Amino acid sequence: MARHDTEFMQRALRLAERGLYTTDPNPRVGCVIVKDDNIVGEGWHRTAGEPHAEILALQQAGAQAAGATVYVSLEPCSHHGKTPPCAAALVNAGVSRVIAAMQDPNPEVAGGGFDHLRKHGIDVESGLLEQAARAINPGFIKRMESGRPYVRIKMAASLDGRTAMASGESQWITGEAARADVQGLRARSSVILTGVDTVIDDDPSLNVRLSAIQPGIEADVRQPHRVVLDSRLRFPPGARMLTLEGKTTVLTTKRDSGNLSCDVVKLDALDGRLDLHKVMGWLSGLQANEVHVEAGATLCGALLNSKLVDEIVVYLAPHIMGCDARGLFSIPGLEHMADRIRLDIKDVRHVGKDLRVTAVPASN
Repeated sequence: MARHDTEFMQRALRLAERGLYTTDPNPRVGCVIVKDDNIVGEGWHRTAGEPHAEILALQQAGAQAAGATVYVSLEPCSHHGKTPPCAAALVNAGVSRVIAAMQDPNPEVAGGGFDHLRKHGIDVESGLLEQAARAINPGFIKRMESGRPYVRIKMAASLDGRTAMASGESQWITGEAARADVQGLRARSSVILTGVDTVIDDDPSLNVRLSAIQPGIEADVRQPHRVVLDSRLRFPPGARMLTLEGKTTVLTTKRDSGNLSCDVVKLDALDGRLDLHKVMGWLSGLQANEVHVEAGATLCGALLNSKLVDEIVVYLAPHIMGCDARGLFSIPGLEHMADRIRLDIKDVRHVGKDLRVTAVPASN
């Protein structure tokens, strides 16, 4: 492909990123329409139920779409959902060429959009900047390819890997810049997941502080669904999160829902605790793409040990809390060096005075 193909696809990917906080449960998609090396139309999917990126780009291009090349970050859809299929709209507009970064992993599409375009004489190419495109939609891709959401654990720790003092005191380990940075991770997620012990100990809000999000899009950011794992149904009825905007659901193994003013859902138990694989299945049923975990060492350790973690983000503060303070993960049975859970570090950067380390399990 020519150099300008890459440049126009990069533009489409930047447009797709504008939907980072708003498209859920749909994928983030950008589209650029080019004729005679000039952009004549562009668009990005803003929110579910509204026009897709290709439709907005076609509306802007108008009659200039005929004979044009379309650069899109994801295969145009070929099925009727909340909106008509984009592949048919491209055919009707008379475009001559479509370059997509990747095939849609949704089984309802999965090459069907490309087939429709080719049957109508449109030249189709796929794979340009695919890895960059996949990085924009990790949750949607994970859910479509594996049937579960993309799980990201966020933790804050001292330089010696401690998340709370022995007394349980943990506010504030990191600085204000790191805490603001976390708001972006929350905002891009479908669900914020925690355990009941965290609710009892810290009474967290687990909502998105809109003032910390990208200016100009605050009105479009929805509060993620808060989900609390509570096998024995100990959730405090006066928890702060119940008074805030956004939905809270408690998952439990108990039949009695108690007197809580939120949804309580019973799921299967495994060894006396909630079956985490069943939890992931339930979250997938909500069309949850990205799950943001803010929890204690026990739940985070159980998720990691169950191979249900896709990414770990640790904010490391430049101080020492000592050997009596609490650690990051509680994972019994790791007695030998061979038992270690290996991680690949993908990114390290300063956020204020703290370090943000992003890692993934080495087997992923």
